[in-house]
Amino acid sequence: MLNIVIFGAPGSGKGTQSERIVEKYGINHISTGDVLRAEIKNGTELGKTAKGYIDQGQLIPDSLMIDILASVLDSFKDSKGVIFDGFPRTIAQAEALKKMLAERGQTVTLMLDLEVPEDELMKRLILRGQQSGRADDNEETIKKRLVVYHSQTAPLIDWYKQEGLHSHINGLGDLEKITADICTAIDKAVK
Repeated sequence: MLNIVIFGAPGSGKGTQSERIVEKYGINHISTGDVLRAEIKNGTELGKTAKGYIDQGQLIPDSLMIDILASVLDSFKDSKGVIFDGFPRTIAQAEALKKMLAERGQTVTLMLDLEVPEDELMKRLILRGQQSGRADDNEETIKKRLVVYHSQTAPLIDWYKQEGLHSHINGLGDLEKITADICTAIDKAVK
């Protein structure tokens, strides 16, 4: 199984690169953002709860996210693996993911760390908000999300380094080069 965690600040290109990885390696994609947005759109209880957290620029509680991920993961039949996009976001979530995968006889193969300077992230997210109409892509919410990212999520880099699974990727520049760097890291990890 090829289980990849793709990591980076909001706007770093995780969704774009995840699509390319899914296409090349034939694995499934779990975007916690997409899963949550679908729940919110459908007006489910989970969606209503999640919306309250998201509107405040906060993270969804770990137990809730792990339950959602386990359910989505278990729904994939004959899967070659999964790319986790937007999860984990804290060390506690990384530990919970490791445990959840172990219960299924699996592990994380690699953590891809897309690094993009903050001024570029801000430009990308504001543009995305203008193009997609996503309510959370406004300057005030973006700043809150970046503060949460740096305080709660960035420590995962060291955690995955200690696990021996971290791979740094420069997320700035030519899209094809970024994808090629990611594929090189994946191919190296599975050898």
